[in-house]
Amino acid sequence: MEGFGGSRNRRITMASSTGSGGNRRPPLCGGRRRVIATKKRGWTNPLAVNNSVKKLQRREICSKPHRSSSITKSLHRFCNFRLTERYDIHDPVGQCSLVLPLLMKRAKVIEIVVVHDIVFALASSGVCAAFSRDTNKRICFLNIYPDEVIRSLFYNKNNESLITVSVYASDNFSSLKCRSIRIEYIQRGKPDEGFPLFETESLKWPGFVEFDDVNEKVLTFSAQDSIYKVFDLKNYTLLYSIADQQVEEIKISPGIMLLIFSRGQSHVPLKILSIEDGTVLKDFNHLLHRNKKVDFIEQFNEKLLVKQDNENLQILDVRNAEVKEVASTEFMTPSAFIFLYENQLFLTFRNQTVSVWNFRGELVTSFEDHVLSHPDCNTNNIYITSDQDLIVSFCKADNGPLTDRRGAGSINISNIWTGKCIAKINASNAVSSKQDDDDDEDGRSPNQRQVEVNMVEEALEDITSLYYDEERNEIYTGNSNGLVHVWSN
Repeated sequence: MEGFGGSRNRRITMASSTGSGGNRRPPLCGGRRRVIATKKRGWTNPLAVNNSVKKLQRREICSKPHRSSSITKSLHRFCNFRLTERYDIHDPVGQCSLVLPLLMKRAKVIEIVVVHDIVFALASSGVCAAFSRDTNKRICFLNIYPDEVIRSLFYNKNNESLITVSVYASDNFSSLKCRSIRIEYIQRGKPDEGFPLFETESLKWPGFVEFDDVNEKVLTFSAQDSIYKVFDLKNYTLLYSIADQQVEEIKISPGIMLLIFSRGQSHVPLKILSIEDGTVLKDFNHLLHRNKKVDFIEQFNEKLLVKQDNENLQILDVRNAEVKEVASTEFMTPSAFIFLYENQLFLTFRNQTVSVWNFRGELVTSFEDHVLSHPDCNTNNIYITSDQDLIVSFCKADNGPLTDRRGAGSINISNIWTGKCIAKINASNAVSSKQDDDDDEDGRSPNQRQVEVNMVEEALEDITSLYYDEERNEIYTGNSNGLVHVWSN
């Protein structure tokens, strides 16, 4: 998911800044991952940072040329999924004599990235492990220094490398440091053979680094001198800089960037730039309701979405200034977005439910059986296929005899266009259905089968991250105990 689909745009963020008008809302995105330096000095658990500052994760997804496989194919694809493997991030011995106590404790899995036959799992403690899907053995840890806390991962397909973004105890965890490690080095168990990136940048709070997979760009912000810089993701060369202390936020869309400036009493100044060279394409003001908080301002191709507190959603076409309004009673401010650019749709997340909208402000889909398990939406436990037709999520399970364990849920696969749940992995169907007193057809005794049921139920408890490998047709889930489970058919 990478997180969100084959050529998905994924913003992977470990903590967010605050939005335009003083209220930067954390929209979900693909292809882009923004990691923001933390304000506090001294040890801070990355999990606490995520909860207090709110995780910003935006994923804009680009589809393949021919969208949508049939529902029949989807049903077949997810038929008979079983729990087939388990990996453990935790190292009871303590690798490299890590000096940070929290690095040696069990912690929840906050991110899973799969590249070829390697499964990368990152824990909230900052430990990141790489596992071989072929041998099912741990290859190595990506923490190459004893005080390193890894906060985020990004797979750069341009040069077959994994980028880690870390903070260090020696620096009071105050600055973000990036490293590029070629996948072949990791396969050999040599993560220390990578090299540092953006060493000239001061990425202290509220500075950040954002990786944009779709435009193949990297955006950094140095709070020390209030300068934004855009780098080429293919070779990390600097393309141009933006030095303007009035810029409150930058939002990236395919081919363009939206600059949001400090708001006036009744308007907010905006600029649209070419992401390739920084050329200003449009410079305009958008009128606002006085004394009303801005919930969000988002740019998606030629559409600008603006929402203020208790006001209608405005969808502005920046080409001709036409505005479409959606009543605040119909469109309430979501906790997060996912944008499907090729389909000209966007998903909203609110109160554990998902809805699909078009840019005419019309509700396209409401999901019939897709209540998310976690109230605080986090796209690390959501995956959208590269064809943009399916969403895979960790959901609340139906009340059944095998799902009574506290925190147990189900992995639901739903069709984005119809809202129908086409497949579900739960404790009832992820084990063989034979339940008599004799050994089953696989030679398992009833006791052995019960052990399997218990393992499946445990694996479906409190899933904190999720990834779907479309090539291998496998789902990977991480839980609060630092375990990664593999589901396949």
